[in-house]
Amino acid sequence: MKSPIGHGGDSGEIIMTTATLGRPGRFEIGRVFSNTFGVIGRNIGLCVGLAALFAGLPAFIIRLLTQPQIEAMRHQDPAAMADPGAMFRNSYITIIAGLISFACTLLLQSALVRATIEDLNGKRPSFGDCIQIAIRFLLPTLAISLLVGLGAGLGLMLLIVPGIILWLGWSMAVPVLIQERRGVFGSMSRSRALTKGSRWSLFGLFLILIIIGMIIQWGLLLVLVLLGGIIAEIGAALVQTVLSMVLAIAVAVSFVELRQAKEGASIDELAEIFS
Repeated sequence: MKSPIGHGGDSGEIIMTTATLGRPGRFEIGRVFSNTFGVIGRNIGLCVGLAALFAGLPAFIIRLLTQPQIEAMRHQDPAAMADPGAMFRNSYITIIAGLISFACTLLLQSALVRATIEDLNGKRPSFGDCIQIAIRFLLPTLAISLLVGLGAGLGLMLLIVPGIILWLGWSMAVPVLIQERRGVFGSMSRSRALTKGSRWSLFGLFLILIIIGMIIQWGLLLVLVLLGGIIAEIGAALVQTVLSMVLAIAVAVSFVELRQAKEGASIDELAEIFS
């Protein structure tokens, strides 16, 4: 339920969800869950559309690119499969498909972050605005993803806990980048400040989402494997897309929750960063 709160100025009335404005100083996982699925419910068409554009369509294109090579490898004899030229072509196509998939994942994340925060600010997110923001911030989002992956990966290689802490500390970097426009390193630093004191709560949130997602995925895949063929592949891709969508929205909702809980921001201050 939304509670209208007047806000002067040319921008007109700002409407914030009452759930977003919880008690300062406390990050509440339950409220993040509630707002996450609330955002999806209020914007189901937009979420599905963005997922279809940045996940469904690329998956279909990648399938078209790789399927001939997969079929050729299945029907070739061992001598032909060892052909260096064929192996190089297959590797080249696999790399291109992976890069396309990675870029589209970043675009989907940024678009959903924008849609989520707009919704929580009482605005109606638009398809065009979300796409524009996603494309505009693709390169800095890519830089953040590589830096976070490198830093957290090194931490995991040395000791598991430091890697997890680093990842949690930088987990809000993309929402900060998109909504506060602080640049790559500024967003990562701001994320660490926002998540300080709440990282294990965030860990619990993400762990619950991942476990739920894995249970759903395994259960559905058991059914799809019985069907086999392309239906199983499409189903697996669909499940993965939905899980990515929920996780991206949960991260954006957590950013709003941390911003208010960590700093006790007033309604006007919260509305300012969402403009």
